[in-house]
Amino acid sequence: MNGGSRRRPTSFDVAERAGVSQPTVSRALSGSPAIAEATRRKVIEAAEALGYFVDERAARLRRGSTGTLAVVVICREGDNASSINPFAYALLGSVCVAASERGFETLVSFQARPQDFFGHYQEQGRADGLVVIGTTTNAAAWEHFRGIEGEGRKVAYWGSPFDELDWVRSDNRAAGRLAVEHLLGAGYRRPCFLGALNTPQVQFTERYEGYADAMRAAGLEPCLAPTVNAPTREEEGRRAARRLIERGEDIDAVFAACDAMALGALEAFAAADIIVPQQVGVMGFDDLVAGRFSRPPLTTIAPDPAEAGAALVEAVLDEDSANARRRVPVSLIARGSTLRS
Repeated sequence: MNGGSRRRPTSFDVAERAGVSQPTVSRALSGSPAIAEATRRKVIEAAEALGYFVDERAARLRRGSTGTLAVVVICREGDNASSINPFAYALLGSVCVAASERGFETLVSFQARPQDFFGHYQEQGRADGLVVIGTTTNAAAWEHFRGIEGEGRKVAYWGSPFDELDWVRSDNRAAGRLAVEHLLGAGYRRPCFLGALNTPQVQFTERYEGYADAMRAAGLEPCLAPTVNAPTREEEGRRAARRLIERGEDIDAVFAACDAMALGALEAFAAADIIVPQQVGVMGFDDLVAGRFSRPPLTTIAPDPAEAGAALVEAVLDEDSANARRRVPVSLIARGSTLRS
């Protein structure tokens, strides 16, 4: 003892207390079937009495695994924590849960500035693989992670703007079809897609394609209300809806590429005294919590975050990539913004 400090017990201390050899302690605590149950109980009781815990990280490294999965959340430079898309937080939580169910801890990093970009966790022996999620508006970040692709790296990307990367995405075309079916079923006849095409946000384009296919199948012409860059997605939706109003476009419903845009559109319609859902229906994609409390509550389509997290973890950790889930199913959540009755 020195200065009141207490020496950390070792497996040799446990062996002495239990009256067995140190290798027997190691095998007993690792679950080896070669150890009799009575001996295992005696070792465990001795370890608990001494306050001895197995160094799981060291044990995993000896087995060739860190037991850790790295997760990078790409943010826009200058964003603070409150301005990050809430869906990214939901997805991050789901990845952490799915990794935990596989016995893995998670190492999380939020990255926005070029000087902070880093993805070589596997090469440094800090993680067994990497999941990258976040905004596609940070082009420099995606170019960085695109550039570190290489043989033997285990990486999966949510919403990647590059098809050559090992991506996992929502079933966005199915979402577009669901939106049209719902709006036509609710009595709307001229639904318009609100969002930008041919941008790094590939998922928006896929949602439009599903929407356009369903419109043509119903004998209707697709309509696009294009958004342009703005400080936030809400502002993009607000400005696009204002242009629809100012031009007197012949539409009676809006399917926005994401909930944040849809919430901005709701504000623009309210400011113009256009009643939702009676005069125009509004729906989005993501199921953000804010949409549940908007006025009226926002109809939306969303992937199951738990399924999305599990698919990303599978894509990184499972050896059989041929069976990896690329598309996460989506479901319709109907609320007041499209229910006329």
